[in-house]
Amino acid sequence: MNSPTPITWRTHYALFVLATIYIFNYIDRQLMAILIEPVKAEFGISDTSIGLLSGVTFAVFYTLFGFPLGRLSDRIGRKPVIAVCCVAWSAMTMACGLASSFLMLVLARVGVAIGEAGGTAPSVAMVSDLYPPHRRSTALSVLMLGSSLGAVFGLGLGGWIAQQYGWRFAFLIIGAPGIFLGLLLWVTVRAPKVAGIQTLKQAAHQPQKDWAKTIAELFQTPSFLLIVLTGSVGAVAGYAIGTWSPSFLMRSHGSSIQEAGFLVGVVGGVGSTVGTLVCGIVTDRMARRDAGWQMGVPLLGTLISIPFGLAYFLWPQGTAFHIGSIAVPEAFIFYSVFGFFGTWWATPCLSAITHLFPATRTAQATAIYLMGLTMLGVGLGPLVVGMLSDFFAPNLGSEALRYALAATTTLLILAAIFLALALPRYRNQINQTAASTPPSAQAAIA
Repeated sequence: MNSPTPITWRTHYALFVLATIYIFNYIDRQLMAILIEPVKAEFGISDTSIGLLSGVTFAVFYTLFGFPLGRLSDRIGRKPVIAVCCVAWSAMTMACGLASSFLMLVLARVGVAIGEAGGTAPSVAMVSDLYPPHRRSTALSVLMLGSSLGAVFGLGLGGWIAQQYGWRFAFLIIGAPGIFLGLLLWVTVRAPKVAGIQTLKQAAHQPQKDWAKTIAELFQTPSFLLIVLTGSVGAVAGYAIGTWSPSFLMRSHGSSIQEAGFLVGVVGGVGSTVGTLVCGIVTDRMARRDAGWQMGVPLLGTLISIPFGLAYFLWPQGTAFHIGSIAVPEAFIFYSVFGFFGTWWATPCLSAITHLFPATRTAQATAIYLMGLTMLGVGLGPLVVGMLSDFFAPNLGSEALRYALAATTTLLILAAIFLALALPRYRNQINQTAASTPPSAQAAIA
């Protein structure tokens, strides 16, 4: 397991910078969701084409580069990989705003995907290097706020910029800060020293295990496959909802692009942010009593989220109240609860991986988890909803998207099943590891 590292102000500062970078990772990734309608109008494309752009195209290149970049960060260190990739994906986000054709937009999104492939897995590994096991879920929940706060700023701010200045300016303005953040990480953050991570010069002169053999060894770990399946299936529903929810509010509830961005991004994002933090804290506390709660907490949250997600998409049109001039649909009340619990499967699964593997395997194992999450979640989620919406459209018209999203939400039932199957396997391995660890070593990492 990872070596103990003393926690100082530098530790928390490093987490703050990594979390801020992850926020912009998700802002750049999610920005496309609020810009679907104006991009469709300018280039004259279908929902299926949008699903391919925001889903499959992004996912394929993210997946292809995810494991090699995770492997590289396990060899040479996390910081250089994260910093360079942050600058790269931010520059390509700005390039999206300069696209003069749909093909150029696709190519720019490919660049975003390649850059972001080197962001998440090394960041998770670096946080696990910084914090001891009993504080890791909480620390990772802070990092994972990026997905929630990314929605707040990406959808909320992106919707406002698009409404005022056009969708191209949204890409240009929101992409720029990431270049500064990548440089800030490189210059000001002190990376923790981790046993087993070699320098680039040393690694270049030593033979490395075959990728296929490494992956096979990782999957021999009990519960790892089920954790990967949980993330993959959960992400199909999660990314589908995150991508298409603004368009759903516009089509089924008459919201403007700015109103939809505010509701999904700001209101929904705040609920998701609080839910992510609560999930991390609860998981850490409960897992100290019984390791099985590392899987039990996300299982509970996922089961609670399902009926609220279905209610959100199936509830008829109607206004509950107003926030200033913005009409809040009655259905959105259910989304607020869904947003709180709907991401509970994410952080505990990432934290579980850091407990299952040593530091020299953490980024690679996390990259595999993210490959499944991205290829199925990012790749298929938006595409499946787009295809279902186009299929239902001849009979349901503008309401087709409502039922496409409701059908996709039911996939969270599969995620709950995988978590239930993973729980006893994960508990047994952690307990066996603890039993074989000398008391002095247990005290050191606690």
